[in-house]
Amino acid sequence: MSDLPIWAREVINGYESRVAGCFLLHGNTGDRQLLPGGGRGLQGQSLGSLRDFLSEVLLPRFEIVLNYDLGEGLRILRGGEQFTEWVGDREIPSLPLVTMRYLGEFLRYQRNTRSLTGASPKVAIVIREAHLICPAVPNTHNYELNALASLVRGWSASGLLQENEQALFLITDRSANLHPLLTRESSLEAIELPLPDEELLARSLTVLMEEAPLALQNFKNRLPELGLALRGATLGAVESLVKRRQFEQRPLAEEDVARLKRELVEKDCDGLIEFIEPDRDLSQVIGLEAAKAWLRDDLALWKQGERKALPMGYLFCGPVGTGKTYLAECLSGEAGVPMVVLRNFRDKWVGSTEANLEKIFALLHALGRCLVFIDEADQALGQRQSGSGGSGVNSRVYSMMAAEMSDTRNRGKIVWVLASSRPDLIEVDLKRPGRIDVKIPLFPSVEANEAFTLLRALCASRGIKIAEEDFVEFENLVPNLLTPGAAEAIAVKTYRAVKAKNLTGVEALKNALTGYLPPVDPEILRHQMELACNESTEPSFIEKPVRALLGLD
Repeated sequence: MSDLPIWAREVINGYESRVAGCFLLHGNTGDRQLLPGGGRGLQGQSLGSLRDFLSEVLLPRFEIVLNYDLGEGLRILRGGEQFTEWVGDREIPSLPLVTMRYLGEFLRYQRNTRSLTGASPKVAIVIREAHLICPAVPNTHNYELNALASLVRGWSASGLLQENEQALFLITDRSANLHPLLTRESSLEAIELPLPDEELLARSLTVLMEEAPLALQNFKNRLPELGLALRGATLGAVESLVKRRQFEQRPLAEEDVARLKRELVEKDCDGLIEFIEPDRDLSQVIGLEAAKAWLRDDLALWKQGERKALPMGYLFCGPVGTGKTYLAECLSGEAGVPMVVLRNFRDKWVGSTEANLEKIFALLHALGRCLVFIDEADQALGQRQSGSGGSGVNSRVYSMMAAEMSDTRNRGKIVWVLASSRPDLIEVDLKRPGRIDVKIPLFPSVEANEAFTLLRALCASRGIKIAEEDFVEFENLVPNLLTPGAAEAIAVKTYRAVKAKNLTGVEALKNALTGYLPPVDPEILRHQMELACNESTEPSFIEKPVRALLGLD
């Protein structure tokens, strides 16, 4: 038992205790599995599929093991003679509903045999890709699918499976893709297969070392360290990488690991996330001194392992172009943890959006420590109530995000960072303490010298030097309420003029500022500043010039 993954132990405990006979295995079901015995590797371990794991590890005590999926139909993995004897001259069906009724008849036959004789073979049925056989459907009048789901649910709810030493396994990648009659059945035990942790990755790498010694030669005595570095990738992806490197006679190098991990994770997530390891830190953020001090204190506690003192999440709010994404990247870089950016996880197909979120959450749990960045959170996070005539996706997204963001088991592991220029549109419950504990407002420059300092820094990053004493020439030219985004555009225009027209930096900057028109209406900026002030959790985050401008003093 100690060599088995937690999910497998949950299956054994559920079955042996007679609590469940029907199991829904979901999550990382398409990945490779570490088989505890019978292989050539460490202590006889080897890598195999989930079907191999079920057959060789969980189900050897069952005399009859049947496997069904849409592609191959019904296959006999064990106990062919006994099953064929019952089948006789009848044709084995292939269509889902007919096959499920056929299997139900076989299970009843074995139960009747046990009742009459006191003994019958132990039977296990494995239904692979169950979401294709019994999918979530928008049309509740699809009677054949409803009948199929009702039939399978009946097997679980009756309790007859475990009482007669029978077991049913439904395997799907995401439970949200399965018919709701099954996912809502309390007697069906749903067990998630997580992405591998660093320990499992290290043990698997030890097995792979025998097959690919050259690929892993640089980590021969540091496989646990490599397992930790690759956390978040699937075993299948790691196995493919190592075997390819062995074939190409190219050992894995230290400098390869971060890039390869990012590629593996993004590929496994089908574009649902972007995996970023920033090369900048908070020292590169201009201004925001009180906010940076607060964030650095939090990071110091994080590095000390003081998880109880850490916030569950941050909200960076302020007008468009004030550098909310940049601040998140700098926070991630200073923390030394990856930043996961949620991309287009919404889908038009029923259940697909929820399934995508399941996949994203599974990855976040596997990564260990990470920052999760959600831009335009007022749009991305959904709403508690969907509008009339809606499909309900928004409210389901809201519910899933709210549950995940408030899970205290994630404190100190997953830090949520939301960004929005309209924080008033984010549901109040999502912004409450316990989900988002610290709200930091970001503002445009409200004083000329502050805006000039920003422009000087952005020009300097492009090799254009503007002296501090040149401020007197620009004091009346610097725009009011200049955002970092707008300042970036001005710096690019300045750089272009220096290179294209051979102007000095001062001349080019003057030309860029002369007749400058702000890209966003100042009234809109001011309104968004007021919204950001209303969200701020600390008075110190709002500096005196901003307070004076908005009349807060």
